[in-house]
Amino acid sequence: MATGHLPRPAPIVAATKGPRVSLTIRARAVTLRAWFLGVGMRLPFGTVGLVVLSLFAFVAASLAPASAAVSSWRITKDHWDATDEKGYEDFVTGLGAADCWTIDECLKGPGNPYRNTDPRTKFLMDCADVPYFLRAYYAWKNGLPFGWQNAMQSSDGPRGDIRYSSGGNRIVGRTSVPATASGVSAVPLLFQIANTVSTAMYRRDSRSDSATYFADTYSPSITRKGIRPGTIAYDVNGHVSIVWRVETNGRILIFSSHPDHTMSRSFVGREFLRTGPELGSIFQNWRPIRLVGAKRLPSGVYVGGRLTGASNAEIPEFSLEQYLGNPPVSPLLWATAKFDKDGEAMDFYTYVRARLSKGDLAYHPVEEVRAMMQSLCSDIRTRNQAVLISREEGRTHRMTPPQSLPRNIYGTDGVWELYSTPSRDARLKTAYKEMYDTVRQFVTLQSIDSPRLVYKGSDLAGDMLAAYEQESAACVTEYKTSAGRHIPLSIDDVSKRLFKLSFDPYQCVERRWGATDPAELASCADDALKTRWYEAQQPLRNQIDRTYDIEMNSTLAELERGPFGLQTGRGVETPPEVDVKSWLKTQMSQRAAQN
Repeated sequence: MATGHLPRPAPIVAATKGPRVSLTIRARAVTLRAWFLGVGMRLPFGTVGLVVLSLFAFVAASLAPASAAVSSWRITKDHWDATDEKGYEDFVTGLGAADCWTIDECLKGPGNPYRNTDPRTKFLMDCADVPYFLRAYYAWKNGLPFGWQNAMQSSDGPRGDIRYSSGGNRIVGRTSVPATASGVSAVPLLFQIANTVSTAMYRRDSRSDSATYFADTYSPSITRKGIRPGTIAYDVNGHVSIVWRVETNGRILIFSSHPDHTMSRSFVGREFLRTGPELGSIFQNWRPIRLVGAKRLPSGVYVGGRLTGASNAEIPEFSLEQYLGNPPVSPLLWATAKFDKDGEAMDFYTYVRARLSKGDLAYHPVEEVRAMMQSLCSDIRTRNQAVLISREEGRTHRMTPPQSLPRNIYGTDGVWELYSTPSRDARLKTAYKEMYDTVRQFVTLQSIDSPRLVYKGSDLAGDMLAAYEQESAACVTEYKTSAGRHIPLSIDDVSKRLFKLSFDPYQCVERRWGATDPAELASCADDALKTRWYEAQQPLRNQIDRTYDIEMNSTLAELERGPFGLQTGRGVETPPEVDVKSWLKTQMSQRAAQN
């Protein structure tokens, strides 16, 4: 049998004028995928990093057609104007609305108006890459300038994972697309950008305003003008999404990619942790940039010059409202910030939605349940694809598990990062929990006759339950057991086994889908060791909070022994309640008894 996860690569540093800095090219291993090698191989990105980037560039160039006009990036505008920004919004909206399940599929599909001008290549990337890649791709297609942060320094010092630094990161290096007469080869440069970026790029102080090392993004106002298609939604627990639509009721629709390159669609909810400004959560917009000092040739192409970024004061939509609240408090008091709209105190997430809603925020509870169920449907289907990739590409279920878990199961590298699902599963559990809490809130709002609740029926619990059951039945995801048997799972079926779903890539597909029925589990080939691991991981499956700052590299014996608790790195003993269906049925029974 093959062995477990690959060793963690050594930190990458670069000598600069000043202190040595950790580069995010990557803080984890760079993946050389089977689409061009024909093998499921993953190389660590240590001292061979430049070779890896060169290989990416070579592969991309070898797949491209001969026409330099198609593949060259020539800068013909010295800045992004309002038309360019609106074009980018429309571009992102088109990708979000398309029926595609990887970024590569989206860019090759009808949602991308530039698809027929692309060289022949594959665009494979994870969540952190996507905002940079799409912004750079659009800039290439429209002759626009583009630059990016290429070196970050952790506030925690030289040790630790820069993607999860406790005090955020500082920008200590920038670069940009060269402005040359003949242009630069676009595809290799796009891959270089994608393989420089990690979530560490987004984890920086939103108050920073350096003219030299300016941030690529800024914190926008909580308005429909500030939060729009193309806005970045950064989850400090290690995930990045892109806004593709803001609905009239204020709901923010997003899409994101994952380490296995699957793409999911959802909406901004409580899984996006609000923090202080030093960590850069949640919303970020692209900073206006301008190419200065360049010469414009008769051909219209710009040559030379340097890229500058607008200061925070020069950006009309810049605001620290998401950190300081309304009315604003000191940044040091962000955790106590209050959010008030029209004299009504709200929690942050309700406030965001109220501010983005056209007109007063109103909840249509049955429609809200349907929307949440449809979002869960997307999450479950993309999880199915992720587990399938783990089984068919990684074949990790055939591997012997390592002697201990990774240092942190939510943020790691190698086989575990590619094929495990702890972060994805935690977000799925959070979505179920948020729906459970929201449904209960709607019943409470009805009991106090809240004007925010728009419902004209006579049986709120019954109508929400009917919507739940209809949407659950409409979304059936099948997985194939080790014996080839097809197991259909509705959204409600997944709810019943939610905390049994294994995130561990070394376990059989039946356990990845939380099988407990002996007939379904019979084809699982896991031996006694893997069974012990599965049972010992139950407290970790009970936990919906992603704790990136906790050491979690327990051995099997340590995991079995405990102790348990959120700060132990070994999980919690009891999962939260998420059974919407049972709760609604109880409400209906109680109402019937009262009548």
